[in-house]
Amino acid sequence: MTADPVAISRDLIRCRSVTPEDGGAIAYLQNVLADAGFAVHRATFAEPGTAPIENLYARIGTEQPNLVFAGHTDVVPPGNEAAWRHPPFGGEIAGGKIYGRGAVDMKGGIACFVAAALDHLAASGGKPKRGSISLLITGDEESVAVNGTVKLLKWAAERGETFDHCILGEPSNVEAVGDTIKAGRRGSLNGTLIVTGRQGHVAYPDRADNPIRGLTTLIAALQAPLDDGSERFDPSHLEFTSVDVGNPTVNLIPGEARARFNIRYNDCHSQTALKTLIERRAETAAAGRVHFSFDWQPSNADVFVTKPGPFTDLAVAAIAEVTGRKPKLSTSGGTSDARFIKDYCPVLEFGLVGQTMHQVDECAPVADLVTLTAVYRRIIGKYFG
Repeated sequence: MTADPVAISRDLIRCRSVTPEDGGAIAYLQNVLADAGFAVHRATFAEPGTAPIENLYARIGTEQPNLVFAGHTDVVPPGNEAAWRHPPFGGEIAGGKIYGRGAVDMKGGIACFVAAALDHLAASGGKPKRGSISLLITGDEESVAVNGTVKLLKWAAERGETFDHCILGEPSNVEAVGDTIKAGRRGSLNGTLIVTGRQGHVAYPDRADNPIRGLTTLIAALQAPLDDGSERFDPSHLEFTSVDVGNPTVNLIPGEARARFNIRYNDCHSQTALKTLIERRAETAAAGRVHFSFDWQPSNADVFVTKPGPFTDLAVAAIAEVTGRKPKLSTSGGTSDARFIKDYCPVLEFGLVGQTMHQVDECAPVADLVTLTAVYRRIIGKYFG
């Protein structure tokens, strides 16, 4: 290797890029990539009620196929910085690990695919042997994700950019680099169940209608299994995350009770069909005695899967050759920007081991950075070979 993924990781970690702040991360990548011959474009997107977000698109080569590496430089807040053994934005190395917010999720992954691309270019005369290599970097993945990848993809498409395949560097592995590829993601849908009763004094329950009784009845009914899973996905599930009646008084029966929930669903459902299923279950459980309604939040997190094929086979082979492990094709976990990328090209997620992401003392073994860079380098070599 000629490029150093550890040094790139360190420099990125030192950028305090807590969403929506960029902290200099995009400018740093612009300089590194421009020096290597990439055509680099920075695009800032905003809309009313949201902060402006810095994004970057870089490409070297003008021909197809265009292999895209995608990721995000923004990170979640570090929390109590005094609880960290190593400064969350220090990029310190200790005990064979690099510490800092984003070391795993996912500045480390970005550093590895940047280093792999630079290595490939150095070995092939400064440009791809054929086709193009692109990087799609956003600063808006850890928050509302409205001014990042979704708009950057549209911006690129309007410029005539086309993508053939994408590797998203999210931390996909469970125990060791090479054990897991994310080949799809479950959908995510949020809603609020609202039960309406009649307010009254607790000493006279016959003069009131306690909505909490109806709410608990519906909660029990809605948590029943939604399906048995499918060929590529685990069963869908609904989880209640908060219950609120807004009642500071102990001797008052409230007039309304609310419960928020999230559904992680598989390819047995569409969003429309899932809403209908939940509403019918509630209606059955209510049996005409509970007055309820649902407030559904808009969702851009639909279920998707990248079906096995030549690109998946290539990635699996490259990973096995470098790590000695044949990765499992998984669809577990939360959402990612792959939900936007899949509308433009097939996408696989493969990055570092995710065990410390979003934690105090988030860290990545230096050896894992070297291994992941070698995997990306092998993928690039096979793709253009």
